[in-house]
Amino acid sequence: MSSDWPPTVPGMRLYIVDAFTDRPFLGNPAGVCPLPGPTWPDEHWMQQVAAEVNHSETAFALPVAGGGATDWEIRWFTPRVETNLCGHATLATSHILRTEHGLAGTLHFASRYSGPLHAQLLPDGEITLDFPAAPGEEAPVPDGLAEALGVQPESVHRTGALGDLLTVLPDEAAVRRLDPDLSALAEVIRNAGLRGVIATARATEGAVYDVVSRFFSPAEGIPEDPVTGSAHTAVAPYWSALLGRKELTAFQASPRTGVIRTAVRGDRVDLTGRAVTVWSGTLHNEPTYSAG
Repeated sequence: MSSDWPPTVPGMRLYIVDAFTDRPFLGNPAGVCPLPGPTWPDEHWMQQVAAEVNHSETAFALPVAGGGATDWEIRWFTPRVETNLCGHATLATSHILRTEHGLAGTLHFASRYSGPLHAQLLPDGEITLDFPAAPGEEAPVPDGLAEALGVQPESVHRTGALGDLLTVLPDEAAVRRLDPDLSALAEVIRNAGLRGVIATARATEGAVYDVVSRFFSPAEGIPEDPVTGSAHTAVAPYWSALLGRKELTAFQASPRTGVIRTAVRGDRVDLTGRAVTVWSGTLHNEPTYSAG
């Protein structure tokens, strides 16, 4: 072990970015913490930072050793656990790498559990994420789900490695009216081995968007996620197949709201949106590193 390990970091930058919106205080806020490298800090330290930030996810980005400027590793933590995939925090990270690090073109992210991810930084300020699709497979309604949601789903669909349950409701009004029993829903989620529940429906006729959704993950410390990019890797394939259109505009009807443009490309889904930096500061608690 070299004598200069661990590296000295005289205060690290930490950002809060609202994703899938072009205005502050809407969309989904995410913490973003670019790391100096060369290795990941201890998971416990990252989890503590995410708990302190206390948004649905905080992303940590690490330059790939020996890679180019646009090559990064990425991990995401809720206030309670590390999660396998997060769209809005990846969008937020891409935004910070452009605005604060001066990067352009296409960013390449290596993730531990979801494979390679990409973010195209478009000239007009938009960002397109290239994520793996999570097509659903229809399944029985889990015991207690209808009671926890307060509505009977038309159908439910398992989303494989994504770990969500895509729950189709009768109409947009039913999605907007949801006021679930979060304690009961958390129990359903744990019993079914899920990450969360996506509630979705076709938009009301005449709306400027095609589909509407909400996302609940109380078992992971997220009662309702404001705008969930990863969930749309399941929402997009389902509705694109049903509506016969590869490209859709999706609206997430949380109190903060957000808009995601989706495009299904075989086994990948493009998720396009904007992001706004709300604040930035210095993280004075330096990362800890294992000696191994």
